[in-house]
Amino acid sequence: MVELLAPAGAWEGLVGAIGAGADAVYIGGDRFGARAYAKNFDGDALEKAIHYVHLHGKKLYLTVNTLLKNLEMERQLYEYLAPLYAQGLDGVIVQDLGVLSWLQKQFPQLPIHASTQMTVTGKESARFLEKKGVRRIVAARELSLQELQEIHAETTLEIEAFVHGALCYCYSGQCLFSSLLGGRSGNRGRCAQPCRLSYQYRRAPKEPWRKEAQCLLSLKDLCALLLIPQLLQAGVTSFKIEGRMKQPGYAAGTTAIYRKYLDRYLENPSGYQVEKKDLEALAGLFCRNGFTKGYFLAQNGPDMLAATNEKKIAAKYPEAVETKEPVKGILHLRRGSLARLELSCRGQRISVERGEVQAPQRQPLTTARIREQMEKTGNTGFCFEELQIHMPEEIFLPIKALNELRREAFGQLEQAILAEKERELPQKLPFPQKRAAVSPEPLPVYVSCETMGQAAVALKAKEVQGLYLPLPVLEHFLEEGLLLGKEMY
Repeated sequence: MVELLAPAGAWEGLVGAIGAGADAVYIGGDRFGARAYAKNFDGDALEKAIHYVHLHGKKLYLTVNTLLKNLEMERQLYEYLAPLYAQGLDGVIVQDLGVLSWLQKQFPQLPIHASTQMTVTGKESARFLEKKGVRRIVAARELSLQELQEIHAETTLEIEAFVHGALCYCYSGQCLFSSLLGGRSGNRGRCAQPCRLSYQYRRAPKEPWRKEAQCLLSLKDLCALLLIPQLLQAGVTSFKIEGRMKQPGYAAGTTAIYRKYLDRYLENPSGYQVEKKDLEALAGLFCRNGFTKGYFLAQNGPDMLAATNEKKIAAKYPEAVETKEPVKGILHLRRGSLARLELSCRGQRISVERGEVQAPQRQPLTTARIREQMEKTGNTGFCFEELQIHMPEEIFLPIKALNELRREAFGQLEQAILAEKERELPQKLPFPQKRAAVSPEPLPVYVSCETMGQAAVALKAKEVQGLYLPLPVLEHFLEEGLLLGKEMY
């Protein structure tokens, strides 16, 4: 099963991505995410987001992909994740190995995805993480199709790969440029993006500085729409779109186009083609000096650079379309009995009874009037795909009773769907405490020597445990050193 994974930097982006066909979204909370300046979700909004995504049969992954301090892990991380875990959070994206280890102990059923900031660049690091219990790796953006194929062949890990959006000049997450220039760490979610700025340059120390400034470190945006067949053949199971800092309409627009072409390939692999108008539509949503295919086909190259960093941003984005879950319903209305509404959706069936059905005193309720009232599902995540009304005779029932019956039934259906994902929260484990201080053992001393004289002196010193020597000096003193119990390198 191939997953299309979309960014959601705000509520509107989440709704738009789901409506455009995303199988899953990834979002950041107000803590521990690598996009501190996005419109991130606070605690209540996170729970609401999980609720919305699960109601529509999709998945939500949360970024916990900064480097954490010990006090943050001890005092904040459990309280932050506990209610989300109980609600059925589908996975966390993690950079820090310490966080990974702690989460596995504390939340054993929570799938962990290794962030692209772990810089998984080959099968050995993938194997290491697989042994650590990681379910999915977010592959480093610098991997080629062949390298992705090797990881797929050598592990059972799910492979998530960025297919669209911004590229870092450096290995993702390994850059200290922002920290050094402005004291804002990308590894704490606050990258100032100095690589996007323009710089003057000269080709040699004695040459004059060039008058024009260029964005020498800024890369074009990635677009892998043309490479969908090759990515699938390489074993990629999740196609990830970058863009939590972009406008909500960007998520809806890019998701819709990638949804179209993923489905097109899966339906007819041999006839896969991309229409020029869709590539132009992607470029119109957002790009820096055009697109690049990144590292999938090439090691690097000047065609990846966006020397002027000219951004093309849409004047108008597609509107977010809020999707509704189709429901089949049967309404039973028989005199002398309670009105009964049966609903079924995604394998869940519920039945609710409310309000006694009466014989009409004056004006009976018509089927059309009943249908009109029952199909008012606007405040829910549902809509009727089919509604049968079984009414063998003329009846009367207050409109208020019909409304209450509808609200109660849809409320129970929603609870039943969400309950499938809920988990029992395990008891909080104590955070590992610092070890008691012990008197340190004397540290061994090793000496690097360059000359015969230095080596002769070092051999006589009782404190010296080992010597590092050039080969001629080592050959001269090897036997003597070994007799004295020294380590000789």
